[in-house]
Amino acid sequence: MWKKSYSVITKEITKEQIWKLTTDIDHWKDWDDSVEYSKLLGEFKIGEYFILKPKGAPKVKIKLIDIIRNQKFTDLTSFPLAKMYGEHLYEETKDGLKITVTMSVKGLLSKVWIKLVADDIVKKLPEDIECQIKNAKLIW
Repeated sequence: MWKKSYSVITKEITKEQIWKLTTDIDHWKDWDDSVEYSKLLGEFKIGEYFILKPKGAPKVKIKLIDIIRNQKFTDLTSFPLAKMYGEHLYEETKDGLKITVTMSVKGLLSKVWIKLVADDIVKKLPEDIECQIKNAKLIW
């Protein structure tokens, strides 16, 4: 299994602020300029799906597979002969809020999907998380 993580510690926002921002899937395009649109199909709970349409790429249907309110959520994208997991973790530490995103890919064609999708996601994580912090500060 291929796995890459990126973490940031910040005192600028709370876990409630980042949670509200990142779980409001229908509004990702308002703060993430790589997203053409996104739509939650149902409620933000385990077993539900959302549609994500990145700019310049096909839309994908993603399943929510693990959720602990204000702490973490994990999503699953199923590709032909591979699965990609995105774990979003929010931990309070003595130094501030630790935000960690971990992307992992497994399956027979994992190398293909890493090259086509996952590598780009991981490369953009520092910029993406900084953008999330900036926009989460506007909440409350």
